[in-house]
Amino acid sequence: MSGPNGDPNISIDDGIVNDEDEFEDEEYEAINSMLDQINSYLDDLEDRNDSLNGKLHELMESNKQARLEFRAQLIGSENQEEQRPADGDSSSSSKEDQNKGDGDCK
Repeated sequence: MSGPNGDPNISIDDGIVNDEDEFEDEEYEAINSMLDQINSYLDDLEDRNDSLNGKLHELMESNKQARLEFRAQLIGSENQEEQRPADGDSSSSSKEDQNKGDGDCK
C-alpha cells in the first residue's frame, strides 16, 4: 500500500502519534512548579520596574522644580543688579554682597 503522498512501503500505522501521555504526574508538577517560579520572578521584575518608574518621575519633578527655582534666582539677581543706585552707594551693594554670600552657603 502507498502512503498519503504516494510513497511506497509506508503502512497506515507508521508515523501516527498515540494520544497517550508520555509525561507522568511528577513531570507535570515539576513543569508547573517551574512555570510558577518564572511567573513569580516576572511579577517581582514588574514590581521593581514600577518602583523605578515612580522614582524616575519623582526625580524628574524634583529636577524641574530645582531648575525653576534656579531660574527665578537668576532673574531675581539680574533685577537686583539693574535696580542698584547709580550714585555708587557702597552700603547698599555691600548688603547685597552679604546676601549673595549667605545664599551660597545653603
